[in-house]
Amino acid sequence: MDYFVYMIISKINNKTISYVGYTKDLTNRIKLHNLSKGAKFTKGKKWKLIYSKKFKSKISAMKYEYFLKKDNKLRKKIKLNNT
Repeated sequence: MDYFVYMIISKINNKTISYVGYTKDLTNRIKLHNLSKGAKFTKGKKWKLIYSKKFKSKISAMKYEYFLKKDNKLRKKIKLNNT
């Protein structure tokens, strides 16, 4: 089964914030975030998918999610290239 690591962004008070997560069903997960049924941090905001990467295993996806969450320079680069 495939897993996805994704980054979504939202604009709040002229500031762009991002969220990184992993999932098996990317389309449904983004839909849940926008319905305020995703992670607590994402509730009440309108989210746009700007990045995703596919993995063959859950462990690989989780490792990359952790890496991407901690690498602020890479997150900023992805945000700049997609906003």
